[in-house]
Amino acid sequence: MHIVRIGAGSTEVRPADEIGAKAANLARMAALGLPVPPAFVLPVKLCADIIAGHAHAAQHLRDGLKEGIAFLESATGRRFGDRRQPLLVSVRSGAARSMPGMLDTVLNVGCTSDAVHGLIRATGRPRLAWDCRRRFLESFGETVLELDPALLTARISELVGAEGAGSDRELDSEALERLAAGEQALVEDRAGGWLEDAHAQLEAAAQAVYRSWTSERAQTYRSLQHLEELEGTAVTVQTMVFGNGGLASGAGVAFSRDPSTGAPRPMIDLVLDAQGEDVVAGRRAPDTAEAIARELPTIEAELGAVLKRLESEFADVQDVEFTVEDGRLWILQTRTAKRTPRAAARIAIDLVHEGMISRDEALARIAEIDLASLAETRLVAPGRPAASGIGASGGIGIGRAAFSSESAQRLAASGEPVILLRPDTSTADVAGFALAAGIVTSVGARTSHAALVARQMGKPCVVGCKQLEIDPAGRRAHLADAVLSEGEWVTIEGDAGELYLGRCETVETRPEAELAEIAAWRSEASRQDHPRAAAAQ
Repeated sequence: MHIVRIGAGSTEVRPADEIGAKAANLARMAALGLPVPPAFVLPVKLCADIIAGHAHAAQHLRDGLKEGIAFLESATGRRFGDRRQPLLVSVRSGAARSMPGMLDTVLNVGCTSDAVHGLIRATGRPRLAWDCRRRFLESFGETVLELDPALLTARISELVGAEGAGSDRELDSEALERLAAGEQALVEDRAGGWLEDAHAQLEAAAQAVYRSWTSERAQTYRSLQHLEELEGTAVTVQTMVFGNGGLASGAGVAFSRDPSTGAPRPMIDLVLDAQGEDVVAGRRAPDTAEAIARELPTIEAELGAVLKRLESEFADVQDVEFTVEDGRLWILQTRTAKRTPRAAARIAIDLVHEGMISRDEALARIAEIDLASLAETRLVAPGRPAASGIGASGGIGIGRAAFSSESAQRLAASGEPVILLRPDTSTADVAGFALAAGIVTSVGARTSHAALVARQMGKPCVVGCKQLEIDPAGRRAHLADAVLSEGEWVTIEGDAGELYLGRCETVETRPEAELAEIAAWRSEASRQDHPRAAAAQ
């Protein structure tokens, strides 16, 4: 089986149909000389055979992983699972079209007990090493062994409470070592000896990522986005870079322009001392701009230059995942940004004005947008909001409160709009997203996977609403000094990130200047397509 190498002077640029859009873009970035960790890719064509359980596919997988790991070891000077200079990898999905958050990822693969001690020797940072070990156990346990994540979450909460810490970010290396031991006890009976065999970990993780193609959320997303023709996912195995090594490190997501409004300014979320899943899964709120500027003063300018270069290379707004390791920037992924219909129209016009795309290309990009529906809705004297968070996708949403995808589907069946309120932005709720008139979460960031999906669907979304405490069993939520019960009306303002109880009055305005410009382009394109009819007029 042919693997594709990325980075370390071995980059092969291959089409997305063969290696997935994620890996194809990774290869393009490596070819541009951007800081991309070395990686290799197992092709899309292997996906169906792995899912079907064919013996030859399993052997092709093992052979490809063996060849790829040898490449990464040569590129990095580290050895997979080693006691002195260990190589750890991430195992990521990637279809020919972006499916944000719908397929699985396993991080820190190769983090055996030997590798933990190797990381301590190599870095002098026992906290980093034990944090990687416990993160591996959580990721592997949930994704590969299908362990109930609530069991792992309960173990974390128990230790955080016992230590008197505010969160797991405050645990020291000894506490993280105890946490890893407790998590290992939960998963080792199911692991079949894999936990101390780096190569067995890798094969199991790659199998799980391929099989995530058939998950309910992935199938629902493909149906909603009309992507049924896709043949499967590739698997990208990439050298780990560590954003969880202290306050000079972090993980984040950046957009080259605001994907909610289309404003021509970058939108960057960074969580210090974190790994990528903390950000895209919406589990942690981003750190403040002041904290980032204090700890990583040069990163904003460096990242801004990368965003401009990628936007120029791809001639469109980019959604970039990145890691900062001890002050050094690494780019892990770029893709065309999901955006609201309102943002799509503005971005198309701006890119034409900047000479980046033609008018014909701009019209093609917005061809499926109902321009008549681009009215901007504003609240009329709504009063004081019941709660505030972070605006993740613009617009006004008014509907009955639902606290699960199931209740959203039940309430929506009555024909009335629904606002889905959840503790975090889980992509498992994609069916509820599709039905909802708006989405609100207690935690999370503007750049989480589910916020991306909300923007793509044109749904108003508010994240990081810290005053929102959801009681799923009681089918209600506490909002500061108010209680919101399931089925009661609620209004959200997705630009300002505000939530109001009841149904608020609204007024609509239209972006007349932008609509007029698009109408003029269409008229000119029509005359060019039908010159005789235009001349007769």
